[in-house]
Amino acid sequence: MENKLYVSSSPHIHDGESIPIVMYNVVIALLPASLVGIYVFGFPALKMIITCIVFSILSEYIFQKIAKRKITAFDGSAIVTGLLLAMNLPSAAPWWVGALGSVVAIIIGKQVFGGLGNNPFNPALVARVFLLISFPVQMTKWMKPVVGNFLHPDIVTSATPLGLVKEDILLHGHIVNASKVSLFDLLIGNVGGCIGEVSAIALIAGGLYLIYRGYVRWQIPVSFILTVFIFTGIFWLINPQHYMNPLFHTFSGGLMLGAFFMATDMVTSPITEKGMLIFGIGCGLITSIIRLWGGYPEGVSFAILLMNACVPIIDRYIKPKKFGVVNNG
Repeated sequence: MENKLYVSSSPHIHDGESIPIVMYNVVIALLPASLVGIYVFGFPALKMIITCIVFSILSEYIFQKIAKRKITAFDGSAIVTGLLLAMNLPSAAPWWVGALGSVVAIIIGKQVFGGLGNNPFNPALVARVFLLISFPVQMTKWMKPVVGNFLHPDIVTSATPLGLVKEDILLHGHIVNASKVSLFDLLIGNVGGCIGEVSAIALIAGGLYLIYRGYVRWQIPVSFILTVFIFTGIFWLINPQHYMNPLFHTFSGGLMLGAFFMATDMVTSPITEKGMLIFGIGCGLITSIIRLWGGYPEGVSFAILLMNACVPIIDRYIKPKKFGVVNNG
């Protein structure tokens, strides 16, 4: 009676990888962007990263202890959740924002659904959206780059590149200040924004590492990024005075972070190649619509969460052909 058969969700193929190996490889992939964020924003960024990781591990351990579940707080998944959350937060936010967000991510976004492998939404994004809606002032306080003054940076607030676009349209009716943001600054991270989203090059390097190791399939990030590029490019061609060029949208904000590290979450994304393409295109369309006409400058978090909700439908109707079935029609 003690030997019970446990049937988990697909996929069921075991290739020798373990959860800790996968999770710590994700941490390795996130290191370039994390280090750039710390270099650009100084000690506040490092403090936020440590806070989110520590509170994520503690939240998982305490919840599992109280619920009398198997303790998995040290398998690396809580570290990934905390690190991803920190990378989605402004370094100028108070430490308690990261702490509260970590508790929400682990308990509300993950454990209440049964733990790792059962959550329908990306936990870090659940926490980010919760914080953005609950504490908009703290969540939109952006630091200017403070390279060279690590321990005692002057916290001077500034708008993000995407925020500049919204300000220009609101104040001037057309693009003014946003056009002054250089593509080079977006690539290396010399702009305001969340800790982990400022350097497109660092994020691409980490994403390519995950694809090379086989932890991420190319379909989601490529379709996500291309959709944003094409959709925003169409409206830029129609009215370049009112819309920024597609390269700006591709390399600014959280697109690279979301496309490579959050939309590709194994638990909350489709399992088929066609499903992944549909998922990525949906994320790209929603992101573009929010950026171009929505009230928020950024739309990546909302887009991924909305598409997470569509994954069961995508997996149900986009199925691979069954072996042995002959189409006689």
